[in-house]
Amino acid sequence: MPQDNSVSLSVIGQISVTVQDLDRAVDFYRDKLGMQFLFRIPGMAFFNCSGVRLLLGLSEDESADVHASVIYYKVDDLEGTCEELRSRGVDFESEPHKIADMPDHVLWMAFFRDSEMNLMALMAEKPREDH
Repeated sequence: MPQDNSVSLSVIGQISVTVQDLDRAVDFYRDKLGMQFLFRIPGMAFFNCSGVRLLLGLSEDESADVHASVIYYKVDDLEGTCEELRSRGVDFESEPHKIADMPDHVLWMAFFRDSEMNLMALMAEKPREDH
């Protein structure tokens, strides 16, 4: 059967992160990460990330130890962002470090956990020194 190439998913509208304590998670994302809080309904809270909605939601199975996929937040100043987030009480699992030399930039990352122990990352694409 031929594949229909008319459908191409390329825009993320919303990402969901399962949390165990919604109040604690809202405080972390709003106050420590500085995300724009949108609204809250029972069991869920929503944030705006440059047009992509982040949904923090309580697990439907309270016995499950569910953690989110890693969300990589793109930043221009990796070291400065890490310093600012540390001053807000965010603990990093790794210092900013080089991940890969790409043809036109160098990819750097630093990893941290949110209030619910979900792994998150900051990423920066730095100009190559030889360009």
